[in-house]
Amino acid sequence: MTTGAGALRDQLERFVARAAGSAPPALLRALGGPPVVVDGQDLHPEVRLGLKLLELGGEPSYEKLTVAEARAEVEREATLFGGPPVPVGGVSDIELPGPAGTLPARLYRPPGAAPATGGETAPPLLVYYHGGGWVLGSIDSHDNTCRFLCRHSGVAVLSVDYRRAPEDKFPAAVDDALAAFRWAVANASDLGVAPEAVAVGGDSAGGNLAAVVSQLASRDGGARPAFQLLFVPVTDLSAKSRSYELFREGFYLSEATMDWYRDHYLPGAEAALDPRASPLLAGDLSGLPPAYVATAGFDPLRDEGEAYAARLRAAGVPVALRRHRGLVHAFANATGVGRTGRDAMLEAAGALAVGLSATRI
Repeated sequence: MTTGAGALRDQLERFVARAAGSAPPALLRALGGPPVVVDGQDLHPEVRLGLKLLELGGEPSYEKLTVAEARAEVEREATLFGGPPVPVGGVSDIELPGPAGTLPARLYRPPGAAPATGGETAPPLLVYYHGGGWVLGSIDSHDNTCRFLCRHSGVAVLSVDYRRAPEDKFPAAVDDALAAFRWAVANASDLGVAPEAVAVGGDSAGGNLAAVVSQLASRDGGARPAFQLLFVPVTDLSAKSRSYELFREGFYLSEATMDWYRDHYLPGAEAALDPRASPLLAGDLSGLPPAYVATAGFDPLRDEGEAYAARLRAAGVPVALRRHRGLVHAFANATGVGRTGRDAMLEAAGALAVGLSATRI
């Protein structure tokens, strides 16, 4: 529990972060410091202020912390930037069977969705995998991300706590993610959702898992996801694109942090060549579910996420790619402060609703 000076710091940071959302643009520009332009993109003043706030907080980057300390810091930042809980129709903590034991999960029902037993009136479902480099993050750190998507898309959300590294290295998270999707489809009636309209999604490492689950489920002869919602996904752990050079440090997610994640997640360097770790390396992407891919302009992962969208499109997969030019990697978790993260996620919620509506026609 945070006490004393730490609690006061958290309260002050939370106040400043919330106030940024209603501040006039001129004040935001003044508080955020001088413009930052890289690769023809202008870092949004709100984001500049948020990064300055984290810098003033004095917390070291994740790779300089122990795993336990880094996990605690992610939960703290989620409270800071996620905002108060977004109201939804209902929330239930459940457990589902995984390959190595039960997996904690959280089910969110959209507002106005009456208890259902499947069928035409049942809402679609998004199986969501949280980000955090396969090392950090939880259903708690991403609670408001899932609440926001549920409320604004009208889609139920099942958030899954897969096994994390370094305790459980690759492919444990992949195995859990695939098992969770299969379980959700098989138990759609009990969950009160439509079995033909089960999507997968996630941010960063979670976006990687959603992409991999889409590939594996589409090849195994069983049910495949109806849609993919990929936020700033990791798609290639075997190489570093140009965006790594452009945004190596100073924009929330750094190259050093990604190296730390990779070293914790993979059992060896050769595992990076496995398409279950690097979905961009898969030989054939045809027949995969339609996708909405959102990248951030100031993100080391920008180019590999966009490369994956390009490969999907070349394989004949319907895909919408959206680059949020002035944002950084963590926008999906920043709906509680300012306008930029909220606006980006409202767009994604709309894309999810439209994408899944096609399965009901």
